[in-house]
Amino acid sequence: MKQSITLGKVTKFMGLGFLGTIKDLFTGKLEKEDLISFLRKVVVPFASILLFIGLWHMGSQSLYNIEAEFKIEKALEDQGPAAAEALRACIASGESGCQPNTLPSPSQVWASYQSLLRDHNIISADKAAFIEKTAVLNEKRIAEGKDPITYTGRPSFVDQIFRSLKTVFAGFLLALLIAVPLGIFIGLSPTLKSAFNWFIQIFKPVSPVVWYLLVFMIVKTLLIDSNEDSSFTISFISVGLCSMWATLVNTAMGVSSVDKDYINVAKVLKLGPFQKIFKVVLPSSLPLIFTGLKITLSVAWMVLIAIELLAQSPGLGLFVWEEFQNGANDSNAKIIVAMFVIGIIGFLLDRLMLTIQNWVSFDKTDAI
Repeated sequence: MKQSITLGKVTKFMGLGFLGTIKDLFTGKLEKEDLISFLRKVVVPFASILLFIGLWHMGSQSLYNIEAEFKIEKALEDQGPAAAEALRACIASGESGCQPNTLPSPSQVWASYQSLLRDHNIISADKAAFIEKTAVLNEKRIAEGKDPITYTGRPSFVDQIFRSLKTVFAGFLLALLIAVPLGIFIGLSPTLKSAFNWFIQIFKPVSPVVWYLLVFMIVKTLLIDSNEDSSFTISFISVGLCSMWATLVNTAMGVSSVDKDYINVAKVLKLGPFQKIFKVVLPSSLPLIFTGLKITLSVAWMVLIAIELLAQSPGLGLFVWEEFQNGANDSNAKIIVAMFVIGIIGFLLDRLMLTIQNWVSFDKTDAI
């Protein structure tokens, strides 16, 4: 009995509660309500995924045919029937040089995904070989006080994913360090609320592009004597400034809406300012603070792509832009791969914040 209770807790925590429903389905213990819940949570999403893939395939095939016919008709008008028939045969043969460059099919996207993974393995092997080859030389250079020789080859798709995650978490940490303390002070003081209200209302809607340009102006001047690449610094500061506003507003709202009885109890117990904040104010306002943090992390991940593109900082944003500029036959498929990766990582980041919120807050939230 104890083991089954523990298993139920684990599956509920991991979002795998439907596994118990499958078990009941085979043991004949499944109730009607459980069956309906199973269909809604497992079968319906799976069916919708298959429907999505089917519609995507039909749409890509239709666009492929439209562009292929246009190219053939254009060749017929400009070069005559022989050229048009040659182009039609080339398209039918699947030769990469004459294929329509339009929305890729699911199979093409999957092939590009596998190609990117193979490319990552090749680059990782080259990097490991380089490190092994230069290990002895780098030890001598470090002993002599010189900088070690570093690998300067192009990053793989997986490397750029981790670079983007590094940038977004650095920006998120910056946003947290600015927004939460400032939000607490604003929430506790009506005077500070009035003083900062105009500032928040004016700068909150500012575009990521404008924040990037502002940060670029400042960081470029501050690091004018530095030989290091400042693109990462510019990127994560821009991400943090773009995304911090939801946390700032929600923290101020959460703190200002703390039950006055709790504040009065803190006064009766003669708690100091910091004791009152950490023992009364923060625990009561955590649900709203975490709502703001979830929004901040989502916004940070969204604006990151545009900021990496502008800053020419290695990451998913630069990868998408370079593939778009490349214009190769598999570039569109690689862009779609990046789109899915961006969406899946965004979903996982949201779930991560929800899990942390449930660990530290009394308010247990079930996200959509």
